[in-house]
Amino acid sequence: MSLSLSLVNLTDLATGVLAAGGNPIEHVVDKDMHGLSIAGQKVALSAVSLVVGAVLVFVVLFLAAKRIETGPASQGTDRYLTKGRLAQLVEVIVQGLRDGVIEPLLGKETTARFLPFLLTLFFFVLTLNLFGMIPFMDIQEFAFTLMGHEHSVGAGETPVWFGGTATASIAVTAGLATISFFAIVYQGFRDLGPKGFFEHMAGGKDLLYGPMMLKLVVPIMLVVEILGLFIKPAALAIRLFANMVAGHTLLATLLGFGAMALNASGWGLAAPISVVSIVAAVAISVLELFVAFLQAFVFMFLTAVFIGMMSHHGDHGHEHGHDHDHAHGHGHGHAHAH
Repeated sequence: MSLSLSLVNLTDLATGVLAAGGNPIEHVVDKDMHGLSIAGQKVALSAVSLVVGAVLVFVVLFLAAKRIETGPASQGTDRYLTKGRLAQLVEVIVQGLRDGVIEPLLGKETTARFLPFLLTLFFFVLTLNLFGMIPFMDIQEFAFTLMGHEHSVGAGETPVWFGGTATASIAVTAGLATISFFAIVYQGFRDLGPKGFFEHMAGGKDLLYGPMMLKLVVPIMLVVEILGLFIKPAALAIRLFANMVAGHTLLATLLGFGAMALNASGWGLAAPISVVSIVAAVAISVLELFVAFLQAFVFMFLTAVFIGMMSHHGDHGHEHGHDHDHAHGHGHGHAHAH
């Protein structure tokens, strides 16, 4: 198999990959996996990423848990130490999210119930976001064309088997938001009960069982709350989708400037433009790495907030009040001792 290509052909090839035919959206939109269909339906790359991401998250977290757990007594004090940099990183992230974010929002009892779900949600979304930062699709397209197989696929087909940003697909983010929706509703029915859930949706006991004039507002509140129940997860899906699409579209556009300049006027103008666009793309990539973590956190955080809104707020107040009384009594005892 000959890999010899002239400099002109190689330049045209790189131009086509970087510019994506002059349309940066081509780097962002979901594509079908080449050569695979189930029951006559093409399999989207986002579906492949979901499966690979789920397996990777399970394996990484399972291995990290093994390295975090306390070892046998024969190891002495070393049995309490976490082994490995990856396990230490996972431990710090988990402890920070649990103690600094989730537990203050939900309280200890609700946190114990939803912590595995919320952490899984965070790490899964983060993994999908990070997949999108690695140009798997471009590498495969470039290698496929470089090896001279561009004519072995049908018209409009893309010779890729893995890659892309799954969270840049509204179908994926909507699916994740649907899972959050069911978790929110489950918490509402479990913590409030069917009657309490209806009272919550109707605006609360004060409004539902208050003066007659206030009861006229109940149907309006019921409609607003029901709409809000669906709007909240919809906002989760759209926020994650929009941020992923915007960032990758900007990155593809920056990388395409050099290719467009090369097509228009040759290397004389393309060289300086390419240098500037590559430097800008590197800066945007660093920002995208931050956004990948931030959006995973925001998705998990807002899910926790919406779950907390379906909890008995009085229980948290009672718990805090009990802690305050205990601390006050403890301090009072010390005062008497002095």
